Amino acid sequence: MLFPFFKKKKKPNLHTVAFYNLENLFDTIDDPETMDDDFTPEGHKKWTPKRYKKKLFKLAKTISEIGLEAAQRAPALIGIAEIENEMVVQDLIGTEPLRKIDYHYVHYDSPDERGIDTALLYHKDHFEVLFSEPIALLVYNQEGKRDTTRDILYVHGKLNGEEVHVFVNHWPSRRDGEVKTDHKRLEAAKTVKAVMTKIEEQHANPNYIIMGDFNDDPDSASIQKLMQGTNLYNPMDKLRSPERGSANYRRSWSLFDQIMVSHNFFNYEKGTHSFAHANIFDDTLLIEWKGKYKGAPYRTYIGRKYIGGYSDHFPVYIQLKYNG
Repeated sequence: MLFPFFKKKKKPNLHTVAFYNLENLFDTIDDPETMDDDFTPEGHKKWTPKRYKKKLFKLAKTISEIGLEAAQRAPALIGIAEIENEMVVQDLIGTEPLRKIDYHYVHYDSPDERGIDTALLYHKDHFEVLFSEPIALLVYNQEGKRDTTRDILYVHGKLNGEEVHVFVNHWPSRRDGEVKTDHKRLEAAKTVKAVMTKIEEQHANPNYIIMGDFNDDPDSASIQKLMQGTNLYNPMDKLRSPERGSANYRRSWSLFDQIMVSHNFFNYEKGTHSFAHANIFDDTLLIEWKGKYKGAPYRTYIGRKYIGGYSDHFPVYIQLKYNG
């Protein structure tokens, strides 16, 4: 009798790197040092423990599923923005379905007047932190007074044994107008490039992963400034279209959320990672399915009105193939 030989399908050796602006992930406790009064049970937004826990669960579920179909595992690295403090990061990774995944994090308090920060979540089976620090972004208003904004988070580590230099960004917003605030984002680009120059004095051909909510599109002056004279590749440049992006304002798509990598990720040597692809994680559950905002990200609030969604941004991600 002949027995057919079925070859076991090899699991793809893909690792997901994601970025997600969590849209005001505040706890419910009033911090007298920051402008968080709206996000308390008595505040304008009536931010209750029940609403907070509901948001935590939705965000945790989303993070666990980014890139899952192709990689068959949760992301190795996730940069996050608009988090109030270290406690909300702990609450997030302690929420199902992230609770059973061995995530840790890097976080520092930023001087931002609203009290929002960035952080890096990492899967301890795949990433080891060697060094980290917050990088101050020194920008000023027209009166010459410092505009206290988010620090840039820098993490030097090993992804599956390969050294990488990760930057998590949340650049100054366009709230006062694109032209009026453009110089702040240009300064952010210069700041990142200055750190890259220092890294290159100590490391030959460093691997970079630069992610964040840049509050600018791939073709904006600040992003072009960041790319100029570097060996960076921006896969998000090909993803933006009039019908698709990571955020939607007045029915117009933007791709402010981006992940850039150095060209080193296009080699195929053993023990290295190779760029596979990039995408926007605009899963059906994350989309507003009716009404005025149909098709846009299903957010937590519209103004002061609570609608109970996820975030006003979609996550973005890349996948890297480990060459074992």
